[in-house]
Amino acid sequence: MRKLLFLLVILTLAACAPPVDEPPPPTALTTDTAQAALIPSPTFTPIPALTQPPVLTQTPIPTQPPDFCADIRGTELINSFSEAVATKDGALLASLVSPSHGMAVQYYRDGNVVNYDVEHAKFVFETTFQADWGLSFGSGEPTLGSFQDIILPTLQQVFTPKSLIVCSQLQTGGTTYIPEWPYPEMNYYSVYFPGTDEFGGLDWQTWAVGMDITGKPYITALVHYVWEP
Repeated sequence: MRKLLFLLVILTLAACAPPVDEPPPPTALTTDTAQAALIPSPTFTPIPALTQPPVLTQTPIPTQPPDFCADIRGTELINSFSEAVATKDGALLASLVSPSHGMAVQYYRDGNVVNYDVEHAKFVFETTFQADWGLSFGSGEPTLGSFQDIILPTLQQVFTPKSLIVCSQLQTGGTTYIPEWPYPEMNYYSVYFPGTDEFGGLDWQTWAVGMDITGKPYITALVHYVWEP
């Protein structure tokens, strides 16, 4: 009887054992171990040591142009402009306007800038186009009008032989503000009409004329200054 029981135990254990040719079960990896196995080892590229200091470069300073105020072409340009204004010669005026930048006109020192290119400058003495010159310092209302109605009368009063021409300085009468030239990088002249005795000189006017004289001289800007209450 004991031999029979022993034989049954042996047969039961043999039935539970895996076959010899079955592959072993997989071994699970922990999360950190799995990631470490997938991430390749970093490689480093050595940086060669500097054998000499870097070379410093410097932008050459451009040659300075001749003194602006000593260049007679500036006053010659103003004389030609005065002629164009007096005769209302659009073709002559257009020949004085910068082909690259046009002529920026500012009736109020802090007003709108209206730019005239060469083609439009030919017709400023005849066009009726209503430009917006900005708010009047007197009424506070917008000043709308053509070049010949708003700008031309003041130019004709200022650009006469009796006016004072000053280089690189704003010559004005008495002001309630600090006159400033709005284009620091641009050379200019100021043309000053001192006003009349009738109004105690309060009707003085100044037109500042910005210029480009690097090649052929051209007018690039006109800025108007008057007494403001």
